[in-house]
Amino acid sequence: MSGGKRMGKKAVKAEPAVDVAVGQRLRDLRRSRKLSLEVIAARTDLSIGFLSQIERGLSSPSLRVLATIADVLGVGIAGLFGAKDAAASGPEAIVTREPQRAELNLWRTGISKQLLSPSGSEGRLNLFLVHMEPAGSTGDELYTHDGEEAGLVLEGEMKLTVDAESWTLKTGDSFRFASRRPHRFSNPSDKAKAVVLWVNCVSAQ
Repeated sequence: MSGGKRMGKKAVKAEPAVDVAVGQRLRDLRRSRKLSLEVIAARTDLSIGFLSQIERGLSSPSLRVLATIADVLGVGIAGLFGAKDAAASGPEAIVTREPQRAELNLWRTGISKQLLSPSGSEGRLNLFLVHMEPAGSTGDELYTHDGEEAGLVLEGEMKLTVDAESWTLKTGDSFRFASRRPHRFSNPSDKAKAVVLWVNCVSAQ
């Protein structure tokens, strides 16, 4: 995964608040598990310098990089969302109102995820609303992570690649696959946005 080790200078200050929030969350999770940057680097094949830049909000990680780090930290992607509203978070939370949704904005890749499940819980099943800007993509490189996922295209189109096979899914099409199978996804349109209802289920630790 050496391709994620360096970031262009243009991305450094484009969305600082977003990157700082993600970095802070990753640092808090790493420290709570008493893991060093050296350990994370060794287990993810990402450089210590790149990981440090992410934690300090100086680099914007891709979804592939975040999924890889989340696996090492023993959490699903939902574990990287900070709670937007305390009333919608915690292990006892059941309902999440629309204004309370936590969001993970991967602005550099044109992808953002809204967490529809209560944030801050230890549940293994989480529901997301994924927005993909025109030509938004997880990147050319396939990636893997823990768990299983499924989804339904609500708006626009999505190109999904799993292993060596690719599909173009249109509004109303759905999918499911084991997350350990190499995959990537993108919005093939250069004009229209895509919206996908996405479910992730991580394995019990």
